[in-house]
Amino acid sequence: MAQRIGIDIGGTFTDIVTIAADGQVSTHKIASTPQDYGDGIIAGLRTLLAVQGETVAEVLHGTTIGSNAILEGKGARTALITTKGFRDILEIRDLRMPVLYDLHWTKPRALVERRLRLEVIEKLRPDGSIATPLDAASVAAAIDMLRREDVQSVAICLLHSYANPAHERAVADAVRAALPGVAISVSHEILPEIKEYPRTSTTVINAYVQPVVRAYVTSLAARLRELGIAAPLQLMQSNGGLASVEFAAAAPVHIIESGPAAGVVGSAALAVKLDEPRVITFDMGGTTAKAGLIENGEVLRSEALEVGSGVMAGSRLLVGAGYLLKLPAIDLAEVGAGGGSICRLDAGGAPKVGPDSAGAEPGPVCYGRGGTEPTITDCNLVLGYLDPAGLVGGMVKLDADAARQAIARSLAGPLRRSVEEAAHGMLRLASASMMRAIRAVSVERGRDPRQFALLAFGGNGPLFAAAIAAELGIARVIVPPLPGVFSAFGLLVADTEHHATRSLRMRIDEADHARIAAVLRELTEVGTERLTRDGFPPERHQLRLAAQARYVGQSSEIEVRLPDEGFPPDFAERFGQAHERNYGFRAPADEPVELIGLSVIARGMPEWPRLPDAIPPGSIPVPASRRTWFPDIGWADTPVIGRAALATQPRNGPLIVQEYDATCLVPMGVGATLDAFGNIRLTRAV
Repeated sequence: MAQRIGIDIGGTFTDIVTIAADGQVSTHKIASTPQDYGDGIIAGLRTLLAVQGETVAEVLHGTTIGSNAILEGKGARTALITTKGFRDILEIRDLRMPVLYDLHWTKPRALVERRLRLEVIEKLRPDGSIATPLDAASVAAAIDMLRREDVQSVAICLLHSYANPAHERAVADAVRAALPGVAISVSHEILPEIKEYPRTSTTVINAYVQPVVRAYVTSLAARLRELGIAAPLQLMQSNGGLASVEFAAAAPVHIIESGPAAGVVGSAALAVKLDEPRVITFDMGGTTAKAGLIENGEVLRSEALEVGSGVMAGSRLLVGAGYLLKLPAIDLAEVGAGGGSICRLDAGGAPKVGPDSAGAEPGPVCYGRGGTEPTITDCNLVLGYLDPAGLVGGMVKLDADAARQAIARSLAGPLRRSVEEAAHGMLRLASASMMRAIRAVSVERGRDPRQFALLAFGGNGPLFAAAIAAELGIARVIVPPLPGVFSAFGLLVADTEHHATRSLRMRIDEADHARIAAVLRELTEVGTERLTRDGFPPERHQLRLAAQARYVGQSSEIEVRLPDEGFPPDFAERFGQAHERNYGFRAPADEPVELIGLSVIARGMPEWPRLPDAIPPGSIPVPASRRTWFPDIGWADTPVIGRAALATQPRNGPLIVQEYDATCLVPMGVGATLDAFGNIRLTRAV
């Protein structure tokens, strides 16, 4: 019986989930191996496959290898070839400032040093016509420089190449002929859109990480074959779709934010299954907490993201701190509040949580691996919310005394509070930070969080979900099965997906509908060709059309879904409705709307439903009760049950639901039930 495997790498654990053709689900957690993440993957698979002994149909993977290369400055030695006069666009950027009053803030170092930003003589007009022909001598001079500097990767981004790629193709052909071993990224292939800085930045990021990602995915695929797994390896993209190893190696810019996307994709599939039209996802792992939004089964996407900007709450205005990536991505707000987030007092004596994390090594103090600074996990442990016998079914032993001593030394003593008060205060502070992320994807996007259900997962999400929901006025919390490995499970329900975009600028009241139709046909052909290459027959192709537009005079655009038949005559009205939904207002009907671009999402649909009808709750030994501290009542004996116990009898808090991969805290005034799929449902008493 063939099975499918999902693999998600986190800052602390590597999660592996398998699902067989009959719907049987198995899970395994293993400590991440930052020195080579492939080591943890292979070790986990050896353990899991030795138990199951089944053949493998697919291996699906979410990875942070691309973003790590950028954050750690470990990408390839990269050069940029651009139009004469535009070598400093990576420095000039878009003049956005993430902080207004910090005199010490400096913009991030460009991924290409200035001496390797090479200019060629040429110039195109915005319509693609040639103003200055390409000068062959300047191209030859650039190639000589590349050869002398032993460059590993080259980004080619010439002015207005989205309108006419002829010059870029000529430069790329010349570089390939002269330097056959050098990786090449060409902007009209990566991002054929207007706006020079986003296009240049995106192309440079692709070039910078391409050799690193190619080496990683190629090595992992080879190691899987050595393990006897001949099934294809697919990678999660930032937009929530799956892509082949070949596509990820050629265009790794699409998998930069691969890691966080899978949990939201799994949440969307579950929301459809449960007929939940509005869901906010809350994913709290070992390093960060992330929030996303789902409406009518569709994830909220953004048209750009920033890599290396630090942990931010997702404000659309506070940008400019990182490296701009202008590609569709799941719209996530992220804060530095995970189980491993370090709790300390700042220079002024005020308590602070994160954003730095103890990670997998040395980990929290209670892990006994050399950590000395208390973390969120240490706080949860000393308050009795976590099992002192250990995490992950006892695999990770916990030292409650060491955690208590660290909190007393670093927090409680200086604050003149009890250990319990100091620990609970840090948890409240972390909750406040996480609520910022939830508000960023809801209130800042024009949505009222009280109209949504909160779907909580990650190793720590179920511990905080009920308290956060109460603060935000959210009445319903859903804790899915396998919460601690839910991102890996999300990989198993994702679809293969390709995005194709093209800039096309014109006013809607002066629109050339024949040209719009022609561009949509071209984009449809690109998406169809990619799906066919991935092995999907025409009857399993699904295409979604969209347009990017703005009011004339605006500097940013929003996406508007198009009907299957093409560009509609009432597009301006549809745009107005979308603008009001996002920003709370729309301009008068006579305000002109400007089309900026068109896009097609091509999805390869599976042969059978990937989400099982239900996931039976697992069973692990749990204590009957545990001494737990609550701010209102102090220490109390709190019942501890497994998830399966809720199937026969709903329970009211205070209560702890303990599982192999996560723990759910049910406070007083909250009821817990188990639905037919296997989700824990938390509802507050009215």
